[in-house]
This record gives sequence, C-alpha cells and structure tokens, in this order.
Amino acid sequence: MLRHVIHNWERKLSRRDANRIERPFEWGTEFLDPSHFAERSNGIHPRDVVARFNERAIAESPRFFSWDVAPAYSLEKSCVSFPSAVTTPFVENNTVFARYFPVAGRTGSSNGSRSSEVARAGKRAVVVLPHWNAKPHEHVALCELLNRAGIAALRLSLPYHDRRMLPGFERADFMVSANLGRTLQANRQAVLDTRAAVDWLAKRGYDRIGIVGTSLGSCIAFLTFVHEPRIRVGVYYHVSSYFGDVVWEGLTTAHVRRALETELTHEDVRNAWLAISPNSYVSRLAGDTRPGLLISARYDLSFTPELSQLLFQECDRQGARLDRVIVPCGHYTLGRAPYKYYAGYLLVKYFRKHL
Repeated sequence: MLRHVIHNWERKLSRRDANRIERPFEWGTEFLDPSHFAERSNGIHPRDVVARFNERAIAESPRFFSWDVAPAYSLEKSCVSFPSAVTTPFVENNTVFARYFPVAGRTGSSNGSRSSEVARAGKRAVVVLPHWNAKPHEHVALCELLNRAGIAALRLSLPYHDRRMLPGFERADFMVSANLGRTLQANRQAVLDTRAAVDWLAKRGYDRIGIVGTSLGSCIAFLTFVHEPRIRVGVYYHVSSYFGDVVWEGLTTAHVRRALETELTHEDVRNAWLAISPNSYVSRLAGDTRPGLLISARYDLSFTPELSQLLFQECDRQGARLDRVIVPCGHYTLGRAPYKYYAGYLLVKYFRKHL
C-alpha cells in the first residue's frame, strides 16, 4: 500500500519538471583530456576511446581526481568564488561559486588568517553538494540546520548550475546528458571543485571537515570522500552503484536514456561512465576507518533500491565499513514532510557524533 502511494507521489512530483529537453547522443571525445587519459589516434573508434579513458582514469584515480595548483579564492560577504581546475569551452561554467554559512558569532576574516572562529572549539565545517538541477535556494535550510548544531557549512554550486548555467538554459543539461565525454568531464570537474572547496575551508582553519551530498551530489560527495583525506565524515542521501545504471533506469533521467539507447545498450552506458561510478572506487576504502552514512529510499524510482544494494554489496565485499539507513519513501519525497525532518535528524545526529 505504501509503495503504491509513494510511487504515485514520486511520479507526480517528477512531472512538475516540464522543461526537460531530449538532446541527441554524442560520443563527446573532444571533452576527454588528451594529455593524460584519452587517446586521439586516427582509426580508433570513439567507443574504444571512451573505454580506454575510463580504464586509465580508474587505474590512476588519485591523479584523475587531483589538481596541481590551489586556485585564487575570493570571499565577498557570504559568496566564495574561485576558478575551476577544469577549463571547459563555456566561460560561465569555469568559475566556481559557493555560499558560506559560518556559525553565528564565530565568523573569520576574509583574508584567510586564523579567526576567532578557529580560536574557539568550533572548527567543524561541512561541504554541502545539492542534487541535479537544484535551485540556488535549495539546501540552504540544510546549511542553516548545520549552523544550529554548531557546524559551519559551505554550499557548492555544481557545474552548469546556478550562476554557472549557460545562457538560454533552464536546466543543467550538460552535467548529465547523452554526451558521454562531456558528462565525464562535468562530473570530474565537480569532484575537483569540491576538493578545492575543502581546501578553502582548511585554509580558514577548519580541521574537522565533513561532506554531505544528495542524489547526484551524493555521487560527487562519495568520489570526493574517497580521494580527499582531509574529509573526516561523509553523509550521502540517495546512493547508487553505477552512474550509467541510474541514468538508464531512473525516472528522473528517462529523457536522457531515450537518446542514449539510439546508439548504446545498457551495458555500454554502464561502461562509458565507470570512471564516475562509486562502485569503481569502493576498494579504495578497504581499511579506511573514516565514518560514512549511506542513505537509501526504499521506494526510490530514480536511484532504485536494487542499484543501492549493489553498492552495499560491494562495500561488504571490499570491507568498506559504512553505516546504512533505508528510509520508507522515494527520491523526491525524501525532501517532503515528514521524511525531510527524519533526513535532517539523521544528518545532525551523525555529524554531531563523528565530526
């Protein structure tokens, strides 16, 4: 009975996004970095270029998800900005923006020196990664909730979102699309931007840094957690195993699948995006004692429970000891009452305990 109610509610909420555009399939090999991970030799089919790119990126993931030089950060009022480590053909997307939520009464100076906030006990901060196509006001309540728990927050705008959105666009279509290479680039860019955000917090004296991500943000948060040792705790709302499987099977991305399936199979899509899939990196958490909380929705039509289970099984197989909670709701409904209150409770309880 509850499954039927939640599924109907999920479909109704999904239909509110009436501006989805089905864009054509493209290999997008021009978006793959030729200097490190991609091959451009004549005669190689784009399918093989993408496959080899993923193989090398996974094998060399510490380098794939790293950046060489710390960016020049700017803080104006509550807005942090800095150039992205990935330069795309779209100038609007090449500057990163984040909204800073310091704990009241503990605000540091904007010049990066050690602040009164650091002099006190409150040196905790959490990077907040929103869901795909989140509006600028969304996840602000979560940041304010963290503030009430005595934890600073930094809400990051993902590539192609908010002030980074391209002119004429209503959605962040280039973050997840039927262009294989551009999607790989955008999600790698998101991880590098997040690591730079962690660096900014560390430069301000925060020595207990956590991360929380929702939906697509949870994928980015997980990849960042694996590759960024300065993150001490992770909380992930809506988790899944393979990026391509979510796009292929999910309610939210049905319009992307329609373009993909003109050229590719389900297995093709999984393999094309292995380098940005959590399951590709679970083995790197074997023996890692940092706490993390994986949250799955029992009636999720976008990040289906079956795909979440594949991640849980891989964690068990690799000995990655991450905590798990399954909430009796769906993808969209986790953000609606009463479930959003329970989700907030889980977040605050976990960070208070472990951060």
